[in-house]
Amino acid sequence: MRPTIDYRKANPEAFAAMRGLEDYVRRCALEEPLLELVRTRASQINGCAYCLDMHTKDARASGETEQRLYLLSAWRETPFYSERERAALAWTEALTRIEHGIPESDYRLAREQFTERELVDLAIAVIAINGWNRLAIPFHTPAGTYHRSPAHGARSGDQEQEATS
Repeated sequence: MRPTIDYRKANPEAFAAMRGLEDYVRRCALEEPLLELVRTRASQINGCAYCLDMHTKDARASGETEQRLYLLSAWRETPFYSERERAALAWTEALTRIEHGIPESDYRLAREQFTERELVDLAIAVIAINGWNRLAIPFHTPAGTYHRSPAHGARSGDQEQEATS
């Protein structure tokens, strides 16, 4: 599918605001492999092909295994995720599918694994990836155009704009 609007160029100020949010998430204390699982899971739920391509590549680059990536959508049924990761994935699903609120059990589980600050940071990370998904999907950002530079972990490619969608 061809992109309909290059939102970076159409509204650079809005794009800069999104980048600012993402820059905060990248600086927060949450571990990068956990953040990549969160980004990938939210992108699975939202059906964002571009973001799935990006974050599975980034997850692999940060040491994630193929098995865990393949089974991420069925994480509740597998033994491959830590309690902290399970809490983060439940939180991600609850915030992404917010229409019924946050189940008390998901909140309690998250509070057992994360400090108050970490939980706020995790919520911000989920908000950010949901925002990127909601830009990439309607404007048809093409999957497969993202390339991570192995030398420095830098991002490159036609769609560098969402270095974290």
